Amino acid sequence: MTRAIYETQGKAREYCELACNLYNGCGHGCVYCYNRVLCGKWGHPDFDNPQPRDGILESLERDAWRRQHGGETRPVFLCFTCDPYQPLNTEHQLTRKAIQILHKYELPVMILTKGGSRAERDFDLLTEKDWFGVTLTFSETFDSMKWEPRAELPNDRIASLREASHMAGIKTWVSLEPIIDPDQTIALIGATAAYVDHYKFGKLNHDINLTVDWKTAIPKIKRELDRYDCNYYIKTGTAKYLKERP
Repeated sequence: MTRAIYETQGKAREYCELACNLYNGCGHGCVYCYNRVLCGKWGHPDFDNPQPRDGILESLERDAWRRQHGGETRPVFLCFTCDPYQPLNTEHQLTRKAIQILHKYELPVMILTKGGSRAERDFDLLTEKDWFGVTLTFSETFDSMKWEPRAELPNDRIASLREASHMAGIKTWVSLEPIIDPDQTIALIGATAAYVDHYKFGKLNHDINLTVDWKTAIPKIKRELDRYDCNYYIKTGTAKYLKERP
């Protein structure tokens, strides 16, 4: 039987305590994605050929009912091991159906996507208890196309944040993770600070060798967030570079 809502562990818990993954795999093709490795270990090796999880909506309904009757009020994160607004969702619209189910049982949602305007079709469902977030890695289009070849471009993602904040009145957040080019991360803060309620940021932690002086870069990013008086959270593995400053 498919489990839908689960308690997160480790680094994921710094984002949200509950989560639901609607698809096996993701169509965005991000070079740095660690979920490709994880899904292979979990028996879903064809990560780049995503499919809806079998029975996911039925399982979500069951789990949401149980959570509500257990007094659950925490938000449910959509999604950790896939993108809720990857291209496949345009056909299946699992994310819209999942939001409707969670709201039926009075559970708020916390969305994270690189789907940009593809997410806007569901803004009519979101309430003041929900959060809409986007991952922003690069400010430069060329780099985004290289590292995130089938995700929506940065300007489109930023436009969806602006639409959520200004037009729909939805709480917004940004994941500045993984940090690959700190200068572009700083540029993204300046481009979005006016309509983002919360930031989370963390450096790239696996596989790809980057020549970055993190002891210099992380304090610079923090100073930029402070300059705009942003509300933010620094991932534990990244915050250590603040403590190690001479």
